[in-house]
Amino acid sequence: MNKKIIEAIENQKVIEFYYDEELRVVEPHCYGETTAGNEGLRAFQIDGYSSTGKFGWRMYDLSKADDITVTEDHFDGPRPGYQRDDKGMSEIYVEL
Repeated sequence: MNKKIIEAIENQKVIEFYYDEELRVVEPHCYGETTAGNEGLRAFQIDGYSSTGKFGWRMYDLSKADDITVTEDHFDGPRPGYQRDDKGMSEIYVEL
């Protein structure tokens, strides 16, 4: 379990990380184990690389994430469209 991610969600702090070697900047909303058995993060991407050129809701497989950093930037959550008890998670460690 990643204590930095838990702290970021509890304090509504933006996090940055490299995913598939590209920088992502996200507002984390839900952290846990995905239904595929991976450590996962449901987050709203606000900046960084996007293969589609669009930002929004994403599920990140954290085994592909490097250099996770909690920033000093605060967000007012949850974002519209957020659903508690994420169905993509088999176990939720923390959520907004």
